[in-house]
Amino acid sequence: MQHVTIQTRWAKEVSPDNALREYPRPQMERNTWTNLNGLWSYAITKKDAPKPASFSGEILVPYPIESALSGVKKALMPDENLWYKRSLNYVPKAGTHTVLNFGAVDYQCWIYVNGTEVGNHEGGYTAFSLDITHALKSGKNELVVKVYDPSDAGIGPRGKQVLNPKDIYYTPSSGIWQTVWLEEVPEKYITGLEITPDVDASSVLIKVNSKSDETVSLIFDGKSIPGRSNQLIRIPVKNAKLWSPASPYLYDLEVKLGADVVKSYFGMRKISVAKDDKGIDRIMLNDKPYYNLGTLDQGFWPDGLYTAPTDEALAFDIKAIKAMGFNTIRKHIKIEPARWYYHADKIGMLVWQDFVQPNPGLPAGAKEIFEKQGAEMLSQLHNSPSIVTWVLFNEKWGQYDQARLSKWVKEKDPSRILDGHTGEYLYVNGKLRSPSPDAYVNADITDVHAYPDPMNSIKMDGKAQVCGEFGGIGVFIPEHQWLTGSAWGYIQEKPAALKAKYEVMNSHLQIFYREGLSGSIYTQPFDVEGEQNGLMTYDREVIKIPFAELRRIHSALNPDVQVNASHDPIAKDADLTEPAQLYADAITLYIKGNRDERFLKKLVMMAGQNNDLAGKERFGNSYLDILGKPYSSEELAAISEMTTKTTDRGFAILLEQAKNNRKANVKAMSTIYADVIFPFISKSGGDPDWEGLESLLKPYGDTGVEIYLRAKTISALEAKNWEIYKVASKAYLDKFGDYISPDEKERFLKATKEN
Repeated sequence: MQHVTIQTRWAKEVSPDNALREYPRPQMERNTWTNLNGLWSYAITKKDAPKPASFSGEILVPYPIESALSGVKKALMPDENLWYKRSLNYVPKAGTHTVLNFGAVDYQCWIYVNGTEVGNHEGGYTAFSLDITHALKSGKNELVVKVYDPSDAGIGPRGKQVLNPKDIYYTPSSGIWQTVWLEEVPEKYITGLEITPDVDASSVLIKVNSKSDETVSLIFDGKSIPGRSNQLIRIPVKNAKLWSPASPYLYDLEVKLGADVVKSYFGMRKISVAKDDKGIDRIMLNDKPYYNLGTLDQGFWPDGLYTAPTDEALAFDIKAIKAMGFNTIRKHIKIEPARWYYHADKIGMLVWQDFVQPNPGLPAGAKEIFEKQGAEMLSQLHNSPSIVTWVLFNEKWGQYDQARLSKWVKEKDPSRILDGHTGEYLYVNGKLRSPSPDAYVNADITDVHAYPDPMNSIKMDGKAQVCGEFGGIGVFIPEHQWLTGSAWGYIQEKPAALKAKYEVMNSHLQIFYREGLSGSIYTQPFDVEGEQNGLMTYDREVIKIPFAELRRIHSALNPDVQVNASHDPIAKDADLTEPAQLYADAITLYIKGNRDERFLKKLVMMAGQNNDLAGKERFGNSYLDILGKPYSSEELAAISEMTTKTTDRGFAILLEQAKNNRKANVKAMSTIYADVIFPFISKSGGDPDWEGLESLLKPYGDTGVEIYLRAKTISALEAKNWEIYKVASKAYLDKFGDYISPDEKERFLKATKEN
C-alpha cells in the first residue's frame, strides 16, 4: 500500500491474498467460481501505442490505479492507456464454457486472451461478462486488459471524478475497480434474472434469461415451480412478509436450467406515491406513508477511492448510516458493486439511486453513452428491493430530453418511483438558481435543493414533495482530514455548535412534513476529500454528533429508529474543545521546538482555519525547511494547499515540478492567474495590454504561456473581440489542446467557426 494522508481501519487488513474474496454477485450466485483479484502486472503507455513489450510493475486488483491500496497510486492522463496482464491456467472440460466477469472497469476497456480480442465495454459503472472459451488453450493462458479513462476530459459519465480535484469534485478511479472472476458453466446456462415483487397480487414475477428458450425450475419455499426461460413466471407468495427498513425480510430462491444452478433472493416490497388520509400526496412504502429520511452518500474511500478496502467496510457505511437514524440513502451519481446493494437489502435501507450524469457539456456521443449505461444500470440493479427511487438528473448537470427520458425510465421500470430532476430548483443562501417550469414532467416527485437550510418543494397534484439535498455544514476534525489546509462546506461551524445547528434544520423538516414533505436528503454522512461536511470523518473514525443524539433528533421523522440501540458502529466522539484553544496549545509546542513534519502540516492547517495568515506563512516556511527532493505526492499536495501567491516559497517548488506533474502545473497556473493576470486585466478597463502581460509572464515558462493563452482566449471570447480571439484560441488549442475538456474545446471551435 502506498502512503496516504489518512486511511480507514480496514486498509491494514488488505493483502494480495485476500483482496475482496466474497462472491461479487449475490443475486445470481454459483457455487463454483474463481476469483481473479490479486496482483496483476501493469503498464502505462501513450494512447496510440501497442501492447507494451514489458510491464513496469504490479498492481493490486480491484483497487483503482490512483488509489493507495492499488500499490501504485499514479494518475492516468487522457493521452494514456493503462494495461493489465496476468496468466490463467485452463483445463478444458467437455460441454462447458468459461465466462469472464468484470464488476466494473472505468472507463473503456478491451479484453484479450492469448492475443485475441474477446470483447470490449464502454462505461465505467456497470458489469459485463464475456464467453472466452474459444480463445482459451489447455494449460497456461495470457489475459490482458487495455483501459482508456480520460476522466472529465472525456465524453462519458464520470460521477464526481476530475483530473484536478477540488471542493465537491474528487480523485479519479481509473481501470478495474470491482472484482474480476471466472465461472465454468454448461453450454446452456442462465445469463440473468429479473425479479419483480407484486405485493397487490401476493406474488412475485420472475424471468430467467438465457441465450435460448429452455425449461427451468424455480425452487421456492420447498417447492419446485416449472417454467420456460425468457418468459415471465408468476409465483404466489401467500401471507407475504413485507420488506421494510424495520423488517428487511428476504426470501431465498434457487433457479435451475439444465445443469446450471444459481442462488438468489428477493424482497416483497411496494413503493408508490398516493394520497394519505388528509389528501396529501405522500411516498408510500407497502401502501403506508413512509417519510424517506435520507443522506447523500458519495461512496468514496481515502485508501481505495471508488473501492471499499473490504466487504466489511462496504457494509459498515450502511450500518453507520442506519445507526445515525436514517432510513434512506441517496447513492449520489455512482453505481456501487452488487454487494453494496445486497448489504442494503439485508440491513434494511431505502435507496434512491442516481443515474451517473452525462458530460455536462453534452459533446458528441455523450447522450448515447449516458443512455446505454443508464439502461445497463436499470437492468443490473432491478432485483434489489432496497432501491425504491431512480434519480435521473442532478442540478442540470448534462440535462436534456427530460420528458422523453423520464417516460423511458417509468416504462422500463414501473415498479419504482422516479425523481426526474433533483435540484432543478436550487437555492443557496435563499437565492434561487435557474428554475424550469418543466422540472418535474413525467416524474413522481417535486424536488428542491436548499443550502444550507432545508426548504419544501413545489406542491403538484399526484407528486410527492421532497428536499433532495440540504445541509453541507463544514466541520473540520484535526488529524482526520484528507486536505489539511481547508474545510469545505456551504457554511462552517465548530464541532460544539454542529449539533444545535443540525437539530434546528431537522425541526424545520418536521414543520415541512406537516405541510406535505415526504422525504429529505442531508449532505452528507461522511467527509469526502476536500468536503469536510460529513457527520463522520472521511476515515470513518470520528462521529461529529454522537449516534444516540442523531437517533434522538431523527426519531420524530423516522418511527423505525431505535433510539437506544445497543450496538453502535465503532467510532470516537468528536473533541468539542474550542479550535482556537487547540491552536494556541499547538503554537506552544512549536515554541518549545517541535518540528515534526506531521505536526507542522497540522499547524499550517490550524493557522488557516483560525484565520492566522501570518502564522500560516511562518509555519508553512518551517514545513518547507525540512522537506527535500524528491517530493512525495502528499508533500506536493501540502505545498499546493499553502501556496496562494507567486511570492510564496511553495510557488517556486510547484513551478519547478510543473514540467512533469499536471496537478502542480494547474495549481501554479491558478496562482499566476489570481496573483498576476486577474489584477492586470482588472486595471485595464476592458482593453488589456496583452503584449505587456505576455512579457510579465515570461519568468514562468510554459506554465505562464499556458495560463496566458487560456486567459487571453476566454477574455477575448467574452468580450467578442474576434480578431484577438481567433489568434489566441488557435495558439491555445494547438499547444495545449490535450488538456482542454471536450465540451470547452467544442465551444472554442464553434466560436471560431461562427465568427
